[in-house]
Order: sequence, then structure tokens, then C-alpha cells
Amino acid sequence: MKTKTYSGLSVAIITVSIFFSSCSKKLDDAYLNPNNPIEGAIESILPNVTNQMTSTAAPPTGGGGGSYGCAAEAVLLGRYIQFWNSYTAGDNYDQMGGVYGTTSDNTGLVWAMHYYGIGANAKYIIDKGKEQKKWDYVGVANAIFAFSWLTLTEEYGEVILKQAFDVSRDQFEYNSQAAVYDTVRQICDSAIYYLNRTDGNVSAANLAIGDAYFYGGDVNKWKKFVYGIKARSYAHLSNKAIYASMNYADSVIKYVDLSINSNNDNAAQKWVGGNYSGLNNYYGSYRGNIASIRQSAFIADLLTGASTASPFTGIFDPRTPYLINENAVTPVTLSSSSYKGVQPNLGTSSSGLATVANQPKTFWRQVYSSISATNIPDSGRYIFNNLAEFPVMTAAELQFTKAEAAYRKGDKATALIAYKNGINLSFDLLISKYESRIPVALRITSTARANYLANAAIVPASASDLTLSKIMLQKYIALYGYGFNETWTDLRRFHYTDLDPATSKQVYAGFNLPTTLTSYNNGKIVYRCRPRYNSEYLYNIPALQAIGALASDYHTKEQWFTQP
Repeated sequence: MKTKTYSGLSVAIITVSIFFSSCSKKLDDAYLNPNNPIEGAIESILPNVTNQMTSTAAPPTGGGGGSYGCAAEAVLLGRYIQFWNSYTAGDNYDQMGGVYGTTSDNTGLVWAMHYYGIGANAKYIIDKGKEQKKWDYVGVANAIFAFSWLTLTEEYGEVILKQAFDVSRDQFEYNSQAAVYDTVRQICDSAIYYLNRTDGNVSAANLAIGDAYFYGGDVNKWKKFVYGIKARSYAHLSNKAIYASMNYADSVIKYVDLSINSNNDNAAQKWVGGNYSGLNNYYGSYRGNIASIRQSAFIADLLTGASTASPFTGIFDPRTPYLINENAVTPVTLSSSSYKGVQPNLGTSSSGLATVANQPKTFWRQVYSSISATNIPDSGRYIFNNLAEFPVMTAAELQFTKAEAAYRKGDKATALIAYKNGINLSFDLLISKYESRIPVALRITSTARANYLANAAIVPASASDLTLSKIMLQKYIALYGYGFNETWTDLRRFHYTDLDPATSKQVYAGFNLPTTLTSYNNGKIVYRCRPRYNSEYLYNIPALQAIGALASDYHTKEQWFTQP
């Protein structure tokens, strides 16, 4: 691996050996080593790039020499959206805190993923793929780049776009979020163009070599992934005037229909397991990354019907034992009493959790107080075990995205169909991929599923009774655990606590903001993360000052996509 750090950016090329300095180049030319090729094969680089979309680890199994990616980031960001919270009270991120006045790279992992792990490597695949006429690799690298740019800007806001990867610079200017959205769509179009090509050295068998752990070389699935990114790029602008004036709801529906509509086409990272971190799921016990977080009270109460604010009050969701863990001592029943969660910043001071019998098991199914991964068996359910597939984009997500778009344009009949499809796809995914670790007595039965869907409080008999709240809450459930970037984007679009015009209640009913915010927030809630400390705050200070990123409350500044 060759790494070069520029002021403002860090980038890495994962090849067998690539040298940038003229001195090294002269030595290589004079003493070529047949066992150490100068350029890495793009087939060997692609697995590391796809891996970056969830997480990576140090070589030989990872790509950047550290743990980057969305799954790694979400250990902290998942607290903003209450997927989980710290097992103890007083956690900075439970209080919607950010990084300020420290040298920490916390919440800088997607920045590192994009500029360091994916960026230069994706560009290398694109450049070499064009030289070698491997248009399928060029298309895949563009698809990943589009995903990465969109994820990046929605976490950080203004980012380095036009000058990114310019090795002649030691200062980098930031560009607007609107420009990044436009670029994402342009990259999507490039990806589709190359993925449609069948000439040159395009080969499904050869693509499968580099794509073994994501889509297995299936170009059609990659195209659906690209259309899903495009659907996201339009759906996320629901607060902007352009959403209505340019009929973006129609664009959302169009690209969802072209995208992933079956769980067989879901974009998901696969793992082979073994004695290297990067061969295992980031959330599994082998890697030991999530020992200090516990499921939130919000998801527990939403699933079990214990939330009195929810439109699903009193209804136990059959997906509950698949998604979250029961109390450590209480005999397990399919009822709200068996499933509790942690409230932000309260730990065991959360309502009812002072009693040990009410404390939920960890994600590795140990007692609540356990914070060690040492010698823990691989007993986690759902996405919390070493070999569990980790979704990046699913059919369920996109159906709920379509439902929201149809609802916003006034087509409630289409919205209801997509809404019901989303719920069914969520059930199907859990049953097909994550059921083997669920005790037989707790598994979803056809009767329980049918009864749940037949309940008018879940699926209205009339499309006129469908609400934004039901759509977004069911989407939250379907994306629980893996869809952190999408869910945080959704929550911020609704400013966390916006009201549903149809009910005059919160869209995210029952979602309560922390009662204590960090002092740096100045009473405001989080809307963005700071750029990565270990590049920007060391080398790119003038550019940070220009966008206001030196302010102590910069992380609370609303993003362009959340504003009218």
C-alpha cells in the first residue's frame, strides 16, 4: 500500500506497489522485481473499495490502515438517531455532542472512507479500467463513488469537491452541497453508461473476481444500485422549493422503479470470516466494536407497542426478536415486558432499567453490564454476528422512499401500495437472511405476519388514512441497525420533531430529544459532523474558517438539504 497525505486530504492507493517519488521510480526502473509488480490489478483493489462502504480494517484485509466506513461511523452516529445509546449515563453523543477542542477523529470516519479509502482507489480503477477497456469495472467504481459523495455531503455539508485529489495543492477549498448533489447525479449517469457497455474486455466472470463479496459481478444489480442512489438524491431534497417545482417526487418514483425491488438484488457486504478483522462483520464479536452500546428505548417501544405516542401503540411487531434483544432475566415472551431499551444519556437510569431483570442483553447477547468481547461466542443475531450480511441499500428502503414521494405528490393509492410492499420486504429479508439464530418459538409465523398487516393501525384499509408518520416510522423499523445514514438524513429532513400535518403529532412519534445537550451545542441539536480532524484541522484551517467550521457549535448548523 502506498499512502500520501496532502494538506486537507489523505488518500491511499491499495496496490502491490505504486511509488510517487521520482527517486523510487528510478530505482524501480533500474531493478524491476518480477515478484513485485509496479501496478496493482484492479481486480485485487475492488474488494477493498466495496468493503469501505461499510467498514474496513488494517491490511491485508482492509484498505486504509484503519477502521473507516459507514458502519464504523454509526457506532457514534447511531446515538443521534437513537438506534442505540451508551450503556452508561453522560455520553457525549447521547447528548448530541460533536468533536470540538480535541484531536479526536470521531465522526470523521466517512470523511476518511471517501477521501482516503475509496477516493484515490476508485479513481485508479476508473483510469486503469479505461486503459484496459474493462468498462464494467469503470462502471462499478463510478457507482461506489456516487454513493460515497452523497454519503459524504449528507454527513458533513460543504465538502472539498472541485479540488479533491489534486496532488499539486496543499490547500483545498470547500464547495456547496448543491454542487455535490449535481455531481452525484452526473457520476450516476457515467456509471450507467459504462455498466451498459458490453464491448472491450467486459467480462462477468472477471468482474466477479473483484466483486466477490458484494454483487458477485452482476452488472444488472449494480445498475439497480446506481438508480437507488439517484432516487435518494432526489428524495432527500423534499424540503427544497425545487422538489415541487421540478417534480422531484416523480423522479424518485421513476428511479425507485428502476432500482432494487427484490431482496435478491439488495446491496449488501458479505464476509468470509477468519482471523483477520476485515474478513468479519464490523458489528460481530470478533471485531469487538460495539461493546458499549445498547438498543434504545425508542426502537424497543416502537416495536413492542409500548410507546403511547406511536400510531402503533399496543401492537407487538413480530419482527421484534429479530431486530432487538430481550431482557436478561425475564422469561422471553412476545410482549412489551420482555423488551426494554436505553434512553439517551441515562444508561441504567432509564425508566425501569435500574432493575437488572429489565436490562436488555447486549447485541452479542451477554448481560447488560458486559463490555468485553474477549472469549464471547459468536452469538449475536441479525447484523450483529461475524458473518452476517451487512445491507447498504435494500428494496424495503426504496419502497418506503417511493411511498413518501407518492404521498407528497398526492397519490396516496400508490403510496399505500409501496408502503405495504416495504413492510413485506422487511419481513422477507429478516426471514430469509437472519432467522437461523432466532429460537423457533420466537420466529415469525404466517399467522402473526398476516394479523399484523391486517391491523388497520398498521396498514390502513383506505389510502386516505395513510400518514407520513406511519411511512417514516415503518421505514425506521425496516432500516434499523444498518440504514443509519439514510435514517439520519430522514430525521434531519423532519428536524427530528416536526409535526405530521395529518395528525398534528410528531412524524417520528415518540422520538424524544435528549434532555441534556453538550455545552458546545448552545442549546441546539446536531445537523452535521465536523470534517475529519486528522487532515482538515491540522492542515486546512483557512478553508475551515471560510465555512464557519471553527465555531464551537458548527455541528449544529443546519445543512442546505434540510432547509427550505
